[in-house]
Amino acid sequence: MTDTIEQKCVAKGVKLTEQRKIIAKVMSEANDHPDVDELYTRVSQIDSKISIATVYRTVKLFEEAGIVTKHDFKGGKARYEELSESHHDHLIDIKTGEIIEFVDDEIEKLQKKVADKYGYELVDHKLELYGIKKQKK
Repeated sequence: MTDTIEQKCVAKGVKLTEQRKIIAKVMSEANDHPDVDELYTRVSQIDSKISIATVYRTVKLFEEAGIVTKHDFKGGKARYEELSESHHDHLIDIKTGEIIEFVDDEIEKLQKKVADKYGYELVDHKLELYGIKKQKK
């Protein structure tokens, strides 16, 4: 069982106001990669007194604390997801904005092979694939 964003905040000593707790809960429950506007819409349904500025500040705080990560997928707003221990890559549908997370052992091996070829030890990487859904024939 992975910790929620709220639990990670407590563990890292990030002070949680009631508003931050709501934002943390919404982010933990997100199955997509919401941008700040989408988070604000979701948070507002729980507490209409939370401003978009509070959402921006809280997301930035969570990012700086290493609790969430920011994705700047091309052609769109910055999107956020909870940092996880398990590595995954992203396939982004450029028409719908849908984001698919995946892990592919062959790609992982190939990236290591490329680093080895140039005399490097791979310490981290980020792979983003962009595409459009194929039309069924």
